Amino acid sequence: MALKHDSAHDALFDAILSLKTKDECYAFFDDLCTIKEVQDMADRLEVARLLIQGITYEQIEKQTGMSSATISRVNRCIQYGPGGYKLVLSSEK
Repeated sequence: MALKHDSAHDALFDAILSLKTKDECYAFFDDLCTIKEVQDMADRLEVARLLIQGITYEQIEKQTGMSSATISRVNRCIQYGPGGYKLVLSSEK
């Protein structure tokens, strides 16, 4: 299921795109999300990075402590999603 394109989501993404520094990101996400929500997003991004590098599920579980269900869900997004992980991670090089 894809995100709904509507004014509420547009406003959220416009707010994120207006952030210019990591400190601004920390402040905004600290207000917007719980610590666990931000940690979960950071963990999923790290899992995606490792999957794209060809690391096995077992190695990722050992390295990150993430469950195989989460790793599988991230892998499904990489394989069949709209390409967000690949877009973000390709810009890190």
